[in-house]
Amino acid sequence: MLEEKTEQPKLPTSAIDRISHQAFDDWFEYPIRVQPHHTDYLGVVWHGTYVAWLEEARVECLRSIGVNYEDLVALGCDLPVVELSIRYHQSLKLGTAAVVKTRMAEVTGVRINWDYAITSADIQELYLTARVTLVALDREKGKIMRQLPASVKDALARISGTTKK
Repeated sequence: MLEEKTEQPKLPTSAIDRISHQAFDDWFEYPIRVQPHHTDYLGVVWHGTYVAWLEEARVECLRSIGVNYEDLVALGCDLPVVELSIRYHQSLKLGTAAVVKTRMAEVTGVRINWDYAITSADIQELYLTARVTLVALDREKGKIMRQLPASVKDALARISGTTKK
């Protein structure tokens, strides 16, 4: 009797892999420093802290081009996260300064993909790569929109004009 070997399914991480090999020209940069409340008792950053930094960087990227997130919400469009892929390359430790780099990768319909990398300030160390997918949600109806409102499209076009595709 032959034993069948089953292979473990491989996670689709090509977007994350692609990020780790790219130059970071024209990506928005958001500096961070690891504080005690970001870490566990060994001084290593807790995994959930990275997600908060990704969100902060995305909101600040929007703000840097004059798009306040609260203005998008006021337009009746919320942008919740519907997919999140993270690859932890190495841990950040207490007191370390780093940079969250982000860019809007693509918009397909009402889905908006953002790429991220957290690196050392000199880009010699890569700590994390990630991709976040947002979807446009009609706040009043609580449903996914069929298309992005024109004002949101205009705002996102300004971002794509400031970052590489």
